[in-house]
Amino acid sequence: MKDYFIGVDLGGTKILTALSNEQGDILNQVYIPTEAEKGQDYVIDNIIKSIDSLLEEENIGREDIKRIGIGSPGPLNIREGLIYEAPNLNWKNVPIGRILEERTGIKVNLENDANAAALGEKYFGAGKDVDNMIYITVSTGIGGGIIIDNKLLHGVKDTAGEIGHMVIMVDGPLCGCGNRGCFEAVASGTAISKKARELAASKPDSLLYKLVEGELAKIDGKILAEAAEKGDELALKIWDEEAYYLGIGIANLLNIFNPEVIILGGGVMNSWEHFKDKMLETLKEYAFESAYNSVEIRKAALGGEVGARGAIAVAMGG
Repeated sequence: MKDYFIGVDLGGTKILTALSNEQGDILNQVYIPTEAEKGQDYVIDNIIKSIDSLLEEENIGREDIKRIGIGSPGPLNIREGLIYEAPNLNWKNVPIGRILEERTGIKVNLENDANAAALGEKYFGAGKDVDNMIYITVSTGIGGGIIIDNKLLHGVKDTAGEIGHMVIMVDGPLCGCGNRGCFEAVASGTAISKKARELAASKPDSLLYKLVEGELAKIDGKILAEAAEKGDELALKIWDEEAYYLGIGIANLLNIFNPEVIILGGGVMNSWEHFKDKMLETLKEYAFESAYNSVEIRKAALGGEVGARGAIAVAMGG
């Protein structure tokens, strides 16, 4: 009887492989470096070795695994189990689903890593009690997933839910995707750290500048939060801008999808108290009243487990 699932969180620097039971409880997991520079075959060999090492440790055979779920950077074709392109891995048109199925004999489900995280929060985290939710992660970039009527929204070519690439500010900062003023380009952790360094350079009397002793490259979200806690006007201004752009982006999503819950995750949420009130104020200003009054904003529940939990949810979902 097939009682177990494998989840693989495939990233540019590390691969996390987890084993769960039928309830989604993680029984064991292993991290290995991706070592993408050694090529596609090497990485896939490492994935299979990590799976087999978990099974050996738990005295479980491949025949006892119901499915493997993979959360991967994209774009993807989830129906074909195909990674069209993953720049961090230097992969193009890799049929990872077929390759793993042929080499392990286990059915494979493939999903975009941000969508996988949304499923993780839906199955195991802050979205367990709702049918309509949007998960947003605000970290190095901005990503997320949209679940409507208990179904993950994929779109015709599996590119739906690219939350970070809504244009928030026309002619704004250049985004990694090539457009300007994307949500990610104005409100991600990377964006606010960059803005803080630029502003601090012209304000050597600011606490923000003094905390890093003029070494502006050291300014990050943690330093920015520390400066704000101590009342630094520059840091408070930067958090107000972050709150404003987050509020606009979330208002757009509320007006389009009318979810019950918005779940916010990612490293920037560690500074939630510095921008929460302003963000909610902006959200109320730009969202339809009925949508605003019917939504609940929640912090993500899974934290550092979201990659493993998301990949397990992908495995369980097919």
